[in-house]
This record gives sequence, C-alpha cells and structure tokens, in this order.
Amino acid sequence: MIKVVCFGPGPKFKGGLSNYNTSLAKALDRIEGVEVHIVSWTQQYPAIIPREFVDKSSSTDFMEGTHIKVKYITNYNNPLSWGQTVKYIRSLSPDLVIFQWAIAIQGIPLGWIARRLKRDPGIEVIFDLHFVRQKEGSRLDGVFTKYGIRPVKTYVAHAHKTVDELRSVFPDRNFHVTEDGDRSLGEDTVIKLFHPIYDLFEPDPAFDVAGFKRALGLRQHVFLFFGFIRKYKGLHHVIEAFAPIAGERDDVSLLICGESFWNTLPSNNWLTVLKRWTFGLAKGLFLKKGDDERNYRPLELIDRLGISDRVVVKNEFIPNEDVHKYFQVSDAVVLYYSYATPSGIESLSYNFKLPILATRVGHFEETVKDGFNGYLAEAGDVSSMTEQMRRFLEQPLPGENVAEAAGEMTWDSYVRTILKAYLPE
Repeated sequence: MIKVVCFGPGPKFKGGLSNYNTSLAKALDRIEGVEVHIVSWTQQYPAIIPREFVDKSSSTDFMEGTHIKVKYITNYNNPLSWGQTVKYIRSLSPDLVIFQWAIAIQGIPLGWIARRLKRDPGIEVIFDLHFVRQKEGSRLDGVFTKYGIRPVKTYVAHAHKTVDELRSVFPDRNFHVTEDGDRSLGEDTVIKLFHPIYDLFEPDPAFDVAGFKRALGLRQHVFLFFGFIRKYKGLHHVIEAFAPIAGERDDVSLLICGESFWNTLPSNNWLTVLKRWTFGLAKGLFLKKGDDERNYRPLELIDRLGISDRVVVKNEFIPNEDVHKYFQVSDAVVLYYSYATPSGIESLSYNFKLPILATRVGHFEETVKDGFNGYLAEAGDVSSMTEQMRRFLEQPLPGENVAEAAGEMTWDSYVRTILKAYLPE
C-alpha cells in the first residue's frame, strides 16, 4: 500500500487551492493500492487578515464515495499545532507528502514542518508550486519563500515560468527538469507538469440553460469573469474592454461572478474593524503602496461607463453546486490578468469546453493557442483586449478545439507522473 499525504486546505475552505488539493487527493484515491490522507489547516493565515476563508454556502460533499481521510489540525497562529501536525503525519507512516505552495506568508509554518518530516528517511517531501514569486511581493516574501520551499529536493511546477522563477530564487542549485516524473538521478528535481482539468465541476445535461439566461437577464453572447475579485486578475480591464463592445452590439452581456476578496466580513463588527486596522498597518510596512488592493473597487466602473444594462453581477461566493450554471450559460471566459500563474479558472473552463480570452502573461501563452482554443490580448492594453472580444464574436471557436487542447491535462496522468517512483512499471 502506497500512503500519500496531501497537505493543504481541506474541502471545507473556499477557493481554488482547496479545490485543487481535494481534486489531487481524489485522483490519487482512484488508483488501486494508494491510501490517501488530506492534512489541512484549521486556519491558513495570520489571525489579523480580515477575511472569511471557510465555505459556509456549499452543501456538496466532495469526499462522498472516496476512502480519503481528512484531518484539520494545523493552525498558522499556533506553533504548537505545527508540532502536532508533524507527529500526526509521522503516525501515518506515509511514503510521500505533497505540500501545496501558493502564498509566501505560509513559508514559516510550512518550512518548519517540512524540515522535520525530511529527517525521516522513509518520507519523500514534495512541494507542488502554484507560484514561486509572489504576485504582490512584499519585502518579506522573498525571505518567507526561501525558508518555506528550500528544504526539499523535489518540486512540481505547472509552467515553464515557474521553473524559471525557482532557478532565480535558488541560483546555487542545479535543477534537473523532467516531464515524466523521473527523480532517479539524486539531484534537485522539478517535475514540470500542468494544471489539471478540474473534475469537481461538470456540466449538467438536464440544466435549463435558456431559462437561467432569461432569469439573469443575459443576452445572446455571454463573456464570463469568474472567481475571487483580485486586482491582478484585471476585472477593471475586462469591464473597460467590454464597454466598446456593448456600445457596438445589443446581443452581448458580461457576467461577473465572485466575491470581492477583501469584503467578506461584516463591516460593522468591532473585530473586523480591528483586523482591518492591524492588517492595514502591516501592509503599509511591508507592501508597496500600489500593490495594496483593499480599496480595489472595479465594479464601480460599470455605472461610470454606462453599461449596467449589459452587465450581470453576482458579487458573492458561488456555492459549489451552482458553479456549473454560470459556465453553462457563458460562451467564453475572460482572464485579462496582469500577472498569471496557472489558473484554476482556466482549468475549470476547459471542463465546460469554453474558449479562453487571456492576456499574454505568465503561462497563458503555453496553454492558450491563439485562434484555436482562445484568443490572446496584450497585457495592459485595453484596446487589444476589446479587439479579442470582437474576434471571438466574429470568429467563434468550437468547444471541440478546447477539449482537444486540454486532452492531455488529466488528473490521472498528473498523479501517475508524480507517483512514478512508487508504481509498478
């Protein structure tokens, strides 16, 4: 029996990383002879962060029908729980522990835990890198990143850009890059893979697409922005780029679904006020002013540009069981990011065969083939973004192209590559 621990946010948390860690565990669980455990945070971040991270809306149980055991144990703010985490993982006698790495601030607890697990020669520790360089880099992020991910010899990267970033952070290390999972050379290894296609969310063939479109007031052609509203995701550019299209045609809509990242707690609660003040002070000390997105309010552009009759906004967390509805009524997903690591929204879109309109940043040029499964705009150039929307309306891309481009990015292929050293030939 191969025992694998997937360390990261468990299924009760919101967001792409929880979905990713859950999908990874489920894919491993489908392989005969593999025992899977999710070891999760109870609290992922410093207590001063003014945000609700637990999903209190969804009723879907992603663990139903699996043999996966989930343990919520690690509290960022309680170092005693870090030691308890190490003790618990050791008690499982795992062959492999896969850490999800997606934010530098977690470097202290993750680095501390990884160093202690590495002392056990029977445990292989891997960091699955969703990024290396932080999107909104503070003065401390480089320190946290180096401490957090340095201890291990094996990494998984989803894009060549991430491999390059890893090399720049550790220029003294000679990384062996492989796409087949081979780590027999005994060197520092990067398994360059991809962001697999999410299978947690699937189209419902019985869903009344036309009726839901009417209920929302959507027109014939729908562009979708989905997910947490963060500045780097460029919603302000999406809205600005859509405005000229809305002025030219009366058959288009923009659908915006997702909660504002920094507005999930009741504003009149004294604890929220205290957290915001403390967090603001910390950000002021360590973050460049232009990177502080607490006052990022792109939705205000809708009225300012006079397009409120063409834009439908669901400014809230979408429960898991409702996600499919918004993808099924849409024609294309818009990812006009200013900075990109492999995107969970992109992966989710492929499962609905939706073409991607993206910017030429990060990994998008690796995964979005312009004119085949999507269209690429120049980053920061709103006129270029508008033009790609026009191109899509004039030259729609078939879902079959999207499916073909995503055909190799399966979870089964992903996990079998990671488990290459453990599975029989």
